[in-house]
Amino acid sequence: MNHTAEKLLTFIKESPTAFQAVEMMKTRFTENGFTELKEDEHWEIKNGGKYFVIRNHSAIIAFTVPEVSSDVFHIIASHSDSPSLKIKENPGMAENGYVKLNVELYGGALLAPWFDRPLSVAGRLIVKEDEQICEKLVTVDKDMLMIPNLAIHMNREANSGYKYNVQKDMLPLYGLESAKGSFFKTVAEAAGVKEEDILGHDLFLYNRMPGTVWGSEEEFVSAPRLDDLQCTFASLEGFLQADKKKNITVHCVLDNEEVGSTTRQGAASAFLKDVLYRINLALGGDHESYLMALAESFMISADNAHALHPNYTDKSDPVNRPTMNGGIVIKYNANQKYCTDGISAAIFKELCREAEVPYQTFVNRSDIAGGSTLGNISNTQAAMNTVDIGLPQLAMHSAYETAGVKDTESLVRAAKVFYR
Repeated sequence: MNHTAEKLLTFIKESPTAFQAVEMMKTRFTENGFTELKEDEHWEIKNGGKYFVIRNHSAIIAFTVPEVSSDVFHIIASHSDSPSLKIKENPGMAENGYVKLNVELYGGALLAPWFDRPLSVAGRLIVKEDEQICEKLVTVDKDMLMIPNLAIHMNREANSGYKYNVQKDMLPLYGLESAKGSFFKTVAEAAGVKEEDILGHDLFLYNRMPGTVWGSEEEFVSAPRLDDLQCTFASLEGFLQADKKKNITVHCVLDNEEVGSTTRQGAASAFLKDVLYRINLALGGDHESYLMALAESFMISADNAHALHPNYTDKSDPVNRPTMNGGIVIKYNANQKYCTDGISAAIFKELCREAEVPYQTFVNRSDIAGGSTLGNISNTQAAMNTVDIGLPQLAMHSAYETAGVKDTESLVRAAKVFYR
């Protein structure tokens, strides 16, 4: 198996939710000599230093300061969350001899792929421990749930299109009647806490199917949560491998992109702005020098892109049709859902030339509305030249997505050059 693809699949496997993804990155940074900063403490930042700060345990910003003074930020921003089904309060539903779990939709998921595959639960618990309220990350590492389909004999129109009702159709089966009341006991055991100490939770279903590399020449990689952990992983690898001698380099991973980014850890929050401002102040700057720094800085908003679908070529633009393993995708939108413009696109194309990696372009069909991402939202808080890019994939927002093996390596190489 391709080494980069193998590392990507390990990263995804160990990151069933945004909380575990951030914990994985925290571990990597700590192993590489980074110092954790706390938002409620004074920051001491020095030339040559390496730091990271976490908000809500689901968003993380790491940065390095070069030995030679610089006030220019080079930022790659991605997101840690993916569409899923979130466990509601009081989730146990005992009916007709079965126990189901009550869930609600998180983000714009493709629902059909969640059926008939092994699922489990991960996220965080808020518990009382030694008279303190604290959080405990938890991953129930076993096949515990499934959302069973209705047999074709009872739904003859199933293959003619079906409108799913999340409250009725998407409730996962947990057990028989004997399992009533045991869900949080199972979760508590996995977290190493007492059930009675649980005060709150943020728990999500996750797909237990392992990622795989496949195809006639092992050219494809499939896994849950490629959007956007593939870009997050590539940014992380490039960040850790780069020389980082010229600029203040920033690896930024935000949360809640799939639900609009309007949280304190999302792109619409002041998290990135606050961190950049505090870096500038700690290095002796003031408000004016901060604004001057933003004017010179550059951000790559990295969120996966749609590849040309082999069975639905009519859904793509007639000309701008990215393919898997064809290179990094530069994303354009006239209404600025993507904030790429002529200048930022030119800068990124030159970056790809220096890194010796291919690039391609994506524009939605003019009669199909597309989505948005981090770049334009983040720029309302900290405005700078920004390009929206992504890695081409199929089945975006499915429980199991597909991308190209080579494209991950391309973004790692581009990130290494960008983070010099």
